[in-house]
Amino acid sequence: MELRLSLFGINRSIDLSRLARHRKAVVVLASALLVIPLTVFLLRPAAVPDLAHGNVAGARALQTGWAKGDIIVLVRHVERCDHSPAPCLSGNDGITDRSRSVAVDVGAQFEHLGIDKADIYNSPMMRTAQTAGFMFNKVGVGDEWLVNCKGTMLRDALAHKVAGRNLILVTHSECMSELEKDLKLPASTLGYGASLFIDAETLQKPHMLGYIEASDWRSMTSK
Repeated sequence: MELRLSLFGINRSIDLSRLARHRKAVVVLASALLVIPLTVFLLRPAAVPDLAHGNVAGARALQTGWAKGDIIVLVRHVERCDHSPAPCLSGNDGITDRSRSVAVDVGAQFEHLGIDKADIYNSPMMRTAQTAGFMFNKVGVGDEWLVNCKGTMLRDALAHKVAGRNLILVTHSECMSELEKDLKLPASTLGYGASLFIDAETLQKPHMLGYIEASDWRSMTSK
């Protein structure tokens, strides 16, 4: 079928059947272009949950797992001195003086959870050793696996996990990212003093519970 038009004395004919075919092709192409990003969005790994800010189910899961001694938690050191204009506690390779109170406050939150059945390790770097000292009044030495963790973080954490005892690891943001990678999760951007929790009730199939930023513990509720 053709449509004839005359505009300013110029005659034109339009093949309507060809126009319809082209229109269908454009619709199919547009649909495909919409489907591709939607598919990528739906298949992307789920983000690591925030256990604070009203995440009642997440907070309850953490408390239940902690009471059973099934939890592995990676805690990032507090503010490092060489990345801050704030005064150092002691030496340029440690933490800032102002971050001592952050470490103490986070340690108090773990005391509230209960650390009587928890094993605590820290990276041998000065900033993690100082953090562990203020958080838990305990500083370990020689645990290089908590700084040299590329490709081995989950494996080494599970190897140090004792049945019925929680495992607290004071470490670095890079090692937290490695753990997320091992669990096939997108890396989170976690702040100084943040805690990343996994449930290792089944050592063969540990799963991520979520994270709590240092300043967000008081917004965590299981009610």
